[in-house]
Amino acid sequence: MEKFGEKLRTLRQQHGFSQSQLSDTLGVTRTHVSRMERGEKMPNVLMLLKISNIFGVSADLLIRDEMDLD
Repeated sequence: MEKFGEKLRTLRQQHGFSQSQLSDTLGVTRTHVSRMERGEKMPNVLMLLKISNIFGVSADLLIRDEMDLD
């Protein structure tokens, strides 16, 4: 199962964004993006929606494996 941070890193790289470019687009620091990719920080709902819009994926796809629904 791929975690949110792994998905974020994969999407960022597939779309040709550096961490700095993504952080500028999201309005956060590069360190913030790095911490999300390492799984040290989860985005709030608004940040999650921004990320899903940037990469054209659903918020559900980004966080599904983070939630234990069983």
